[in-house]
Amino acid sequence: MLVFIPHVVQRNTRDGARFSRKAAASAFSGCRYVTASRSFSAEAAKTISPSSDRVKWDYRGQRKIIPLVTVNDGASVWNGCVLRGDLNKITVGFCSNVQERCVIHAAWSSPTGLPAETSIERFVTVGAYSLLRSCTIEPECIIGQHSILMEGSLVETHSILEAGSVVPPGRRIPTGELWAGNPARFVRALTHEETLEIPKVAVAINDLSKEHFSEFLPYSTVYLEVEKLKKSLGITI
Repeated sequence: MLVFIPHVVQRNTRDGARFSRKAAASAFSGCRYVTASRSFSAEAAKTISPSSDRVKWDYRGQRKIIPLVTVNDGASVWNGCVLRGDLNKITVGFCSNVQERCVIHAAWSSPTGLPAETSIERFVTVGAYSLLRSCTIEPECIIGQHSILMEGSLVETHSILEAGSVVPPGRRIPTGELWAGNPARFVRALTHEETLEIPKVAVAINDLSKEHFSEFLPYSTVYLEVEKLKKSLGITI
């Protein structure tokens, strides 16, 4: 805080040293300025209260509680996906799949008042390059490639979004319907045969993920030593 200290002029009189009236008035006004500044700062500190949504930090500058990303059994997250669970929870349900280059995020809170976490329930297929933020996808749905689902959007069960669809904040896709466009609009109702094919797509991609997993190399480098030993012993198998 910058405090102004006025220059006081002293003069000698018959009764001794006295402060001039001008210097005394200047000193008094300076004191009032400091007092007013301090009182204003105290009032401002009282009125400012931390937001309840702020991240809780400990004395080491680290967060105490960090939301997690839950990937259930049978679910698969493919190459290049980003799942940001730093602000809120992200859930990928059983036998669901998030294909290549998707970005899934969750905000602190939704402007629509709906849950801000991102929930992908069972047997859901999320096409490549899609963006999901604080949305809910109910069981057995297909999200086409390059689709965008904004905060608070809801895709009900047995629904399909065409590729490139954009679902605005708070929009609800009713069950058993096909939507498309930017913004997404109703196209037609799905047939019974189409709704039966939705979980089959998720199961097929789940089987494909198991094939990819079986082709992974061992986690360690022991196989390199084994190859050297086989080569030194002349083993070709």
